[in-house]
Amino acid sequence: MTTPVLEVRDLTRTYGRGSSRFDALKGVSLAVNQGESLAIVGKSGSGKSTLMHLLALLDKPSAGQVLLDGTDAATLSARDVNRTRNSTFGFVFQQFFLTPKTTVLDNVVLPLKIAGVSGAERKRRGMAALDALDLADKAKNDANDLSGGQKQRVVIARALVGEPSVIFADEPTGNLDTNTGQVVEDLLFGLQRERGITLVVVTHDEELAARCDRSVNVRDGLIVGGSDGPAAAVASPGAATASDATDQHGRHSA
Repeated sequence: MTTPVLEVRDLTRTYGRGSSRFDALKGVSLAVNQGESLAIVGKSGSGKSTLMHLLALLDKPSAGQVLLDGTDAATLSARDVNRTRNSTFGFVFQQFFLTPKTTVLDNVVLPLKIAGVSGAERKRRGMAALDALDLADKAKNDANDLSGGQKQRVVIARALVGEPSVIFADEPTGNLDTNTGQVVEDLLFGLQRERGITLVVVTHDEELAARCDRSVNVRDGLIVGGSDGPAAAVASPGAATASDATDQHGRHSA
């Protein structure tokens, strides 16, 4: 049996104490295979972004395990965690998090700079990433000069520049109009297929979720259903059955 590239077991995340205690996740288990696209679907406050942050090592669980290729993340040093986030993972968020008065190229190669990659190699890889997103002609522009759609493409280029095996996208089209959002979706799924990248998308948009190979629905900190697939989600204790799920699934047919 193939080891999942990402897996969480009995994952719990609690914030606050006493009367202010809040259980964002309540014993969630989920496995993700290399090269698939997975949508984590749910309303605001459901726990879907918390689940992504834990999968991406941006947060630590209160209980349970996060496994990377079968290795418990709790056994990794802080240095190894940072290295994994910077080289194995790529991130596309709803907010662009670009430095507005810095050139597009400098924004794209920031992860490589943090990793200590040489200037010449940073430029080579940065330009290659921009070229893949049809933005090579914008390399010297300030990020602030771009449209919303162009900024999100820069964010995708930045996510790709480290040649990650997993990309996490949290509401990647939330700040874009419908047409521009469609272009960004096409880019993400096209790159995922072409490069064999694992794509984890957090969204409340069922149409976006339907483009993924699988989807799981998160409600009140529990996975309440999941579509059939090679690494089908495991429902959390006390959750509804898959037939009760409100999510949809399908495959991109482009």
